[in-house]
Amino acid sequence: MAEGIVIALDAMGGDHAPEMVVRGAHIALKRFPHVHFQLFGDEGKIRPLLAKYKKLSRRATVHHTEEAVSGEAKPSQALRSGRRSSMRLAIDAVAEGKAHCVVSAGNTGALMAMSKVVLRTVPGIDRPAMASYFPTRRGESVMLDLGANVECDADNLVQFALLGDVFARTVLGLVQPVVGLLNVGSEELKGHDAVREAAARLRENSSPISFYGFVEGDDIGAGTVDVIVTDGFTGNIALKTAEGTVKLVIEFFRSAFRHSMLGRIGYLFARGALNRLRGRLDPRKYNGAVFLGLQGIAVKSHGGADALSFANAISVAVDMKANGFLDKIREDLQRLHAHGTSPKAQSAAV
Repeated sequence: MAEGIVIALDAMGGDHAPEMVVRGAHIALKRFPHVHFQLFGDEGKIRPLLAKYKKLSRRATVHHTEEAVSGEAKPSQALRSGRRSSMRLAIDAVAEGKAHCVVSAGNTGALMAMSKVVLRTVPGIDRPAMASYFPTRRGESVMLDLGANVECDADNLVQFALLGDVFARTVLGLVQPVVGLLNVGSEELKGHDAVREAAARLRENSSPISFYGFVEGDDIGAGTVDVIVTDGFTGNIALKTAEGTVKLVIEFFRSAFRHSMLGRIGYLFARGALNRLRGRLDPRKYNGAVFLGLQGIAVKSHGGADALSFANAISVAVDMKANGFLDKIREDLQRLHAHGTSPKAQSAAV
């Protein structure tokens, strides 16, 4: 399914670039041997790294540029002065049809701003949303927005529900994802106007989205729904809280087993189960946030990612392209228009 897919990589983005990027591409190539990579960055630094991986060298093209977007650069600054940066050239490759997806571990704000200007939003989507998936008690769930849009109206939330539904189907392989709106309670009267209005639209019998209703914070880890929709302010806090909780629990385990000789002995018996737990909670496995709603696939890797993490971000990009994510977004927008559920259709009817 991945045959013929071309991935543009910002080789200079991230704390450990370009070595991490090249090694990540090498790992991803083992999973997807027919993918081709276009690496944008300093050729003098990239070529020696590629030389270590013969198979990757045969499936990679290097595009030289000495410019890169710094982690401290403001989005507006990156837009003005970063036209020849490795990040911008990688995005341009997608816009020009030379690559199917772009993956970067660079500056998040700059990547979002550049992607929105260059790739533009899909007709019918007002704002792109940042989405990712994470482990739950029932499997995995998708959450969006994770920080791209601090304030959202009902239109945005309905659109995010659609984007999350398609993401869950293309990346997680769910046939009919269940969508929930994150709120301060499950009762219909709870929450602000935008959340209640979005819920009313999604509850309509004509909506093609399988809508659960309101969910609360404890539903996130429980896996009550497959897609959790919220504004970027709330979503980012929820995500960072979850990440911090995982680190805290792991540290508690380490402290408990190191506390005494009996604890160390107990670790020997529990080591297998703990290793499985560590693998289940390993954040590297879930690396790769996606800017949904653009006319191109843009995946943001964590800035501090290692090679395995970056390979997983590449996998997300490949899955989205191989499963026709953009085509499904357009199809579902048409379905929403046909059912009168989309904000655009409702506005036209007034």
